[in-house]
Order: sequence, then C-alpha cells, then structure tokens
Amino acid sequence: MTSQTLNTPTADQIRRAPKVLLHDHLDGGLRPGTIIELARETGYEALPEHEPDKLGIWFHEAADSGSLERYLETFAHTCAVMQTRDALFRVAAECAEDLAEDGVVYAEVRYAPEQHLEAGLTLEEVVEAVNEGFREGERRARASGHRIRVGALLTAMRHAARALEIAELANRYRDSGVAGFDIAGAEAGFPPTRHLDAFEYMKRENNHFTIHAGEAFGLPSIWQALQWCGADRLGHGVRIIDDIEVADDGTVRLGRLASYVRDKRIPLELCPTSNLQTGAAASYAEHPIGLLRKLHFRATVNTDNRLMSGTSMSREFELLTETFGYTLDDMQWFTVNAMKSAFIPFDERLAMINDVIKPGYAELKSEWLFRQTATTSDSSLDES
Repeated sequence: MTSQTLNTPTADQIRRAPKVLLHDHLDGGLRPGTIIELARETGYEALPEHEPDKLGIWFHEAADSGSLERYLETFAHTCAVMQTRDALFRVAAECAEDLAEDGVVYAEVRYAPEQHLEAGLTLEEVVEAVNEGFREGERRARASGHRIRVGALLTAMRHAARALEIAELANRYRDSGVAGFDIAGAEAGFPPTRHLDAFEYMKRENNHFTIHAGEAFGLPSIWQALQWCGADRLGHGVRIIDDIEVADDGTVRLGRLASYVRDKRIPLELCPTSNLQTGAAASYAEHPIGLLRKLHFRATVNTDNRLMSGTSMSREFELLTETFGYTLDDMQWFTVNAMKSAFIPFDERLAMINDVIKPGYAELKSEWLFRQTATTSDSSLDES
C-alpha cells in the first residue's frame, strides 16, 4: 500500500485541511435562521418560508434554475435583511465563524455596499460595519480553536453607475480591511468596459481588482476584463474553455486568449456547484476545472454563494474528489494557487503558504503512516 493510494482524502481530512477562498459573496452565505430572525426584527414580511430548514431548501431550489438571471433574483431576500449596522455586523461575524469552522484559513468575501443603503446607512457606515463584523468573527473563531483571516472585496453592480464611487471607497479603506474591488451582476448587456474609469482609477492607485467575467457570457467578457480593464483575476472565468480544443486523440490546442491566461498565470476563481446552477457547466464531470487542472491553469476552487448553492469549501472539494479522484496533493495545489493569488502583500502570502498551508497538508498526508502502524500492531496482537 503506497502513500499515493492513501492520499485520497476522507471527508474529515477535507474539512480539516487548510483552505483558501477567493470568491464568496457575503449576501449569498447567510444562515437561514439568521435571515428569519433579522426579517422579524426589521419587519420584512416577504420571506417564502419561516423555518430555517425549509428556507435553506427554498434558496437552493430557487437558485437551481440553470439561469444566472434567475439565480440572482434570490438575493432580494438576503439584501432586504442586511440594511442596518447590527445586521451587517452579525452577518459578517457569522460568515467568518462559518468559514473558519469549515477549515478556511484565508478568505476574501465580497459584497456591494450600494445594496445596503435602504435604511439610511452611508457607504462608509456599511463598510465599517462589515469590517468590524469580520474582525469579531475572527476573534470568535480563535476562541473556538480556529484561525482565519478575512478581507473584504467591495463590489459595484455592473448594471448601475456607481463603479468609480465604489472603487474610490475600496481605495480609502484599503488599509482597514478592504482587500480590493470587483464588479458583479448579469454579464449579458453589461460589459466590463462600461466601468473603465473605475478600473483605470484602481490601476493608478496600485490597487487590486477582480472582475466577474466568463461565467454566463463567454470569451468576449474575459477578453475585455483582461485586455481593456486589466483585471488581476477572473471571477469565474470558466468559459475560457471555449478557447480550448480537445481532439479525438486527446491532443489539446489552446487559442490565443487561453494561452495568454495560462502563460500570464491569471487566476480563475472557479465555482463548480454555482456554475452548474447557472448553466455554465452541465455536470461536475463535465466542468472545465478537470481539464484546466490538467493543463496547469491557475485554477482555484470557490463557493460563490454558500446559501444558494447549499455548499461549503469542504463540500466543493468532496465533490471534486469524488468526480476526478483528486488527492490531498491536488487539494494543496488548488489551495496554494489561491493563496498566491490573494490580494495581500507577497510576504504575507508566502508566510501563509509556508507556515500554515504546507504544514497542514503535510500533517494530513502523513496520517496514513500512523494508521498503517496501528493496523500492523493490531494484527500482531491478534496473532499472539
């Protein structure tokens, strides 16, 4: 029996493995019970269900439509209960706690400040409430024996006209918990070049940004995000597969855009379960992540919206392990990819890789030695 054979992770090992999350939406990861309590406190009466289990199922089923536009409709309920400072603080703190409990050691969680102003908060008050919530969640995680670092990504909605304003907000809070900037929302009809002034501003400020691109629209969206806007990462980017040809004999040919993405090591924030729900992939087995892993793109694994997808980082890796036979080595590869691509300083990324991620996986990969020793010892005792 070899270490490679036993390198296939168990569900418990996947949960305990250090994981890095780059693409997770704050308003897509609420606890169903929290939504119900906040709705009661704020007088929001439009929830489709009022029991946590039933509400969680409703969100998953409503999002499981095969359409990005339908998928995005579910956020009306979560955003409706995230309009006060206390609600934002609570949701952010619970987000950090939940991720830490799942073994996530570093996360960048994104949200759109402009969607939380209905009760009179200012953009600055929204950002400060969320940042304080993340810090509280980190403290609670430490108290329960977990370690996590959470950075915020401020998102502008691509159908609106506040991108430059949100980019400026992200830059003002860059030393106070905000790691970068993003645009999100329906891709079709709303190209990233509509917000070119925001991206040019971020580049002038030497700041980081990712762009939702190549999820529902395809190669033109990816090309614009990279070549016009200068994105550091691609939010999803799964449709880069459209520029890759696989012949009947298994040989692979990359188009110019796919070659550029791979050669430049541009990170892909892949979200397998979410991609199935929005129709970007037909099944886990057919998800492009399998081929992109083989071709050594800078692929990362992410949750997108844990509530709507009924998922977690552990569940994503469990599904990928079942589908592609991934080992702990593969998990480490995806995790190091993500940490290399994070929007924090190089020395801090390196410390996370060398002092947290690699030691964590080394310990997990060595466990088979001790299980084998214990089995051998038990057999010897039985024989005697």
